[in-house]
Amino acid sequence: MTSVELIPETSAAEQLVADALAIEASPDEAARVSGSVPLWFHTFALGADVYTPGVARDHGYRLGSLDLSRFEGKSVLDVGTFDGFYSFLAERRGATRVVGLDNEQYVDWVDARFGVTLEGGAGFRAIADLMGSRVEYHRMDALDARDLNEQFDVALCFGILHRVTDPVSLLQTLADVLTPGGEVVLETYGSRLAADTPAIEVRESGDVYKRDEFVYWGFPAEALRRLGAIVGLNEVEVVDEVEIDGHPRILAVLR
Repeated sequence: MTSVELIPETSAAEQLVADALAIEASPDEAARVSGSVPLWFHTFALGADVYTPGVARDHGYRLGSLDLSRFEGKSVLDVGTFDGFYSFLAERRGATRVVGLDNEQYVDWVDARFGVTLEGGAGFRAIADLMGSRVEYHRMDALDARDLNEQFDVALCFGILHRVTDPVSLLQTLADVLTPGGEVVLETYGSRLAADTPAIEVRESGDVYKRDEFVYWGFPAEALRRLGAIVGLNEVEVVDEVEIDGHPRILAVLR
């Protein structure tokens, strides 16, 4: 099948991110796993200089907030995990329990953008098997996280808040599954509105990517602060604001 959009070459920047989770498989195993999935979202350093050709770009700015002190001895929930890079990183960096959730709607996103038929969870399972990981995976919508009947010290929410029609409900769900003193590490589309503007940008269909109809919002810092306060996450620390592929992003920790 001819791709609607070409799968980009793996960049040196993404390889540097992947090196934070170097797997060190044998050359044969690295080549086998890389070729076993028709499209990778995350770039993984499989070993023997083999990297999966992940389509996600410029995630390096997240790593500074994901050190040992954030994860060691903690329980972690990773919503929208996709191939699971951050779930496996949390496990590698000392988390005692990690649960990854994804509703696998990305199967349609991959088909629309790249013309590739992808089995949900394929990349996650391939990496989990290769690493002998104990990360627990659920095909589940992030809004159903309460159904786990479990609480977590850290919730990771990367690239999801701008894709839900009701961001308050998502934040409330995450707040409800945190342990006392827990925190949400969140990355989403930012805004070119002034940081102190109590407003949310409304995106048009295809505004960010031509064949992506599910980016609804852009969040200035003050909007995130007010959304957090609505659900009882009253401390919002903006860690970084960057521009990726011509679009603003914001990284924050909500407690």
